[in-house]
Amino acid sequence: MSDPVLRAPDFDKPFLVTTDASERGVGAALMQEGPDQELHPLVFLSKKLSERESHWSISKKECYAIVYTLEKCPYVWGRRFHLQTDHAVLKWLHTAKGNNKKLLWWNLALQDFDFEIQHISGASNKVADALSSESFPESTG
Repeated sequence: MSDPVLRAPDFDKPFLVTTDASERGVGAALMQEGPDQELHPLVFLSKKLSERESHWSISKKECYAIVYTLEKCPYVWGRRFHLQTDHAVLKWLHTAKGNNKKLLWWNLALQDFDFEIQHISGASNKVADALSSESFPESTG
């Protein structure tokens, strides 16, 4: 019998969240380091973007990937964690001009979390990248 793909969370260890967005969807993984010093997945998330969402800028999609993921991962509530992304999304969010209610809400929602953001290269963001872009069939109508 092989090891399970997903592991149960260990609340004594830090969590790592990786997120990504593509033209068609958003994806994320919640992971933790195991006893073998390797990262192991706890949760995989992906969501196809709606027609309206698919027209957003890549920065807005990347921000949405983070907000969507944190809404769906109760394990990180009340805990410090690391968030990895290949986009400078929070810098973009904090400097976004105007009074867009959605961006204001996202900015406020992210303040409820205690995380350190780490920028990683797109090539290093393989799991979230695969979940954001390859899981969705082309639209047929």
